[in-house]
Amino acid sequence: MNYLDEFRNKALVQKTVAKIHALSKKKITLMEVCGGHTMVIQKTGIPGLLPETITLISGPGCPVCVTDHKFIDTAIAYARQKNVMIATFGDLMRVPGSSSSLNAEKAQGADIRVVYSSLDALHLARQHPEKKVIFLAIGFETTAPGNAVAIREAQRHQLDNFLVLSAHKRMPPAMSAIIREGVRINGYIAPGHVSTITGADIYRFIPEQYHLPVVVSGFEPLDILQSILLLVKQAEKDEARVEIQYQRVVSPKGNVKAQNIVNEVFEPEDSWWRGLGILPESGLKIKPAYKTHDALIQLPINVPETKEPRGCICGEILKGLKKPSDCRLFGTLCTPVSPVGACMVSNEGACQALFRYRMRGD
Repeated sequence: MNYLDEFRNKALVQKTVAKIHALSKKKITLMEVCGGHTMVIQKTGIPGLLPETITLISGPGCPVCVTDHKFIDTAIAYARQKNVMIATFGDLMRVPGSSSSLNAEKAQGADIRVVYSSLDALHLARQHPEKKVIFLAIGFETTAPGNAVAIREAQRHQLDNFLVLSAHKRMPPAMSAIIREGVRINGYIAPGHVSTITGADIYRFIPEQYHLPVVVSGFEPLDILQSILLLVKQAEKDEARVEIQYQRVVSPKGNVKAQNIVNEVFEPEDSWWRGLGILPESGLKIKPAYKTHDALIQLPINVPETKEPRGCICGEILKGLKKPSDCRLFGTLCTPVSPVGACMVSNEGACQALFRYRMRGD
């Protein structure tokens, strides 16, 4: 139970909260850019523990939420093809497309399998050589190494029926875009999982260019409170640097071996983010050397014009400009049972997190 009980210890939480209250004089807004942090913040009622000087807002930290609407429509179009099997994480099943969802297509008879990793999808390709198995690869730098390994293994074993539809995102361009668009924040709570792979040094440009502090946080309640305390200390002294609260996992340079695997298989490309539009080099596409496993190259497909859901403000929520409760659909027409927008689908989405735990504070 090491690193669990300690980071949920009531006395330590109270002590940290007291320090925050004692130190915090300036009004500041802090943005977390990790869906895991969003969920923990709402689940444990952290906003209600903080002084009125501190406001927490959620940013583009949920991979399902930021993924291009067209990506879902493309996956649905593939699912309707003969001799095609879709392998996907469960979160994507209920994301509404323009006219359907993967869940609805499965109910109509499409061969769609929920997997826990890209290696599960690779196993399906071995089991079903008669089908093209298309893995829906979403996520930030955290999931990219595992998916790169799967593509490399498929190439090594000549599993040409294993294809990947890539929608990988890179976090730093989005964090920069938030600031450039004028969203008023005073510091970032940076994602722990992403930083485990990339290292904390990838955020150094934020204090250097924008004079904003960044603290890489773990995922337990005390992790997040300690990270807020570190950000408060910097804000009160008008300092800006990168700090690692999550030192038991994250280092400045990260996992170099994982980075090398990603760089071998993927290369940066411009990518669309919900709420932020197209950001230069914010995505990852499969390199030409591995094009045998690129679904878009091996199975070109026409996708109908994409239509965003009417009334959904998920994009504004992901930029931190609005809260889920500002949406007129929230909790009425849009719920986890019948989501209208992607922010309500994933358990890392800001809308679902607030809906599930709103009795503990907004």
